[in-house]
Amino acid sequence: MSSVMKSIRWCKVVEIYNEFEEKCATSNDKLKHIAEAMTEEMHAGLASEGGSKLKMLVSYVDNLPTGEEEGVYYALDLGGTNFRVLRVQLAGKSGIESQEFMEVSIPPQLMVGTSKALFDYIATQLAKFVAKESDKFHLPPGRKRELGFTFSFPVMQLSIASGTLMRWTKGFSIDDMIGQDVVAELTQAMKRKGIDMHVSALVNDTVGTLAGGRYNNNDVAIAVILGTGTNAAYVERAKDIPKWHGAPPKSGEMVINTEWGNFRSSHLPLTEYDNALDSESLNPGQQMYEKMISGMYMGEILRRVLCRMADEAALFGDTVPPKLKTPFVLRTPEMSAMHHDTSEDLRVVGKKLNDILEISNTSLETRKLIVNLCNIIATRGARLAAAGILGILRKTGRHVAKNGETAKTVIAMDGGLYEHYTEYRKCMENTIHELVGDELSQHVKLVHSNDGSGIGAALLAASHSQYSKDRN
Repeated sequence: MSSVMKSIRWCKVVEIYNEFEEKCATSNDKLKHIAEAMTEEMHAGLASEGGSKLKMLVSYVDNLPTGEEEGVYYALDLGGTNFRVLRVQLAGKSGIESQEFMEVSIPPQLMVGTSKALFDYIATQLAKFVAKESDKFHLPPGRKRELGFTFSFPVMQLSIASGTLMRWTKGFSIDDMIGQDVVAELTQAMKRKGIDMHVSALVNDTVGTLAGGRYNNNDVAIAVILGTGTNAAYVERAKDIPKWHGAPPKSGEMVINTEWGNFRSSHLPLTEYDNALDSESLNPGQQMYEKMISGMYMGEILRRVLCRMADEAALFGDTVPPKLKTPFVLRTPEMSAMHHDTSEDLRVVGKKLNDILEISNTSLETRKLIVNLCNIIATRGARLAAAGILGILRKTGRHVAKNGETAKTVIAMDGGLYEHYTEYRKCMENTIHELVGDELSQHVKLVHSNDGSGIGAALLAASHSQYSKDRN
């Protein structure tokens, strides 16, 4: 190929790159507009059912863990392509005395099958785990084992231990589950598998993370999940929960599950790649915020940009590499690995392209381009996530000092994206600092709550135990 032709093709690559970078831009002013829109949607979602893209679901968690809980409790955490089962022995002020867990992958066919097939599989794995309970765990005589069920999909909560599925996310599509009580489905499956266990709490993963964080730190008021999907929950004052949600909680506060993945605003920096991904997804028109900031989608955005460059500017030669045409073949963990490549020749980028896309002999210039694309996508996602957090701080009045005092706000964070994508995490934390300013940022702290959703579900099973004096 002549040098002139190479130059023409590269100019087209640069043109596509510059257009993408410009459309992904997130100035601080834009982020503040997004935060304001988030706050407005939160108010609207609380004010009336169906009044907002944000569901603002009442969790019925008005009794957060205090550190006094005792006994053995189980948790089942269904949050995406894997689920976890765990048990903890709580020893009051001494904290968690013992814990054990098991992680299980969900076969892809069960994500689009029937509710019975999915829950029978889950119950079978739970039964195996219960059968291995060791002597370190002590169930008081005359009591059933109790379980907290973390179900990380939009649910209309009916009580602390019941709720109906509103819709699936994260690649699940099981039609016969919509509108059904997910606790009833689990309970029936456990009975079929011979498990004698009571589900004491049904919680979203974010609510569980908040509970797990509060168990260790009384200043935890917000929880955010950034993983395959994304969501946020926070502690709301009872007086700010409208009457349509029922009687005010006795504790004076209630945890609200925002379901912020469905947030949408005209201020979001959407590109043609986002719109195409959305239109071809299982849930077009829904979860737009999630599709811009979470782990399931960022690698796919990168693939789509590279595919256009390959098609219109022959980035990888005269033909588009066949593997590059496969949706979701490029996952966010691979994008993260390429983004973090610091070797002189960017050998990790080269290896990922070869191993995943069967693209070999790429130039250093092309590899640098790909790292820069990773940075654009991750930066946009991280900064948008920071704007969402600012929106919650605004809703709760924690974005300004009151009476000369600033409340300390600890945000419990969990999810593989937050934990493993270092550049994403750093960018999000730096952006929060930029948005709230130097003074307030001293009072806003993000803490990683590892497996917070699972531990939190077990703790909520304890704080809402059927044997608790407060529940009788």
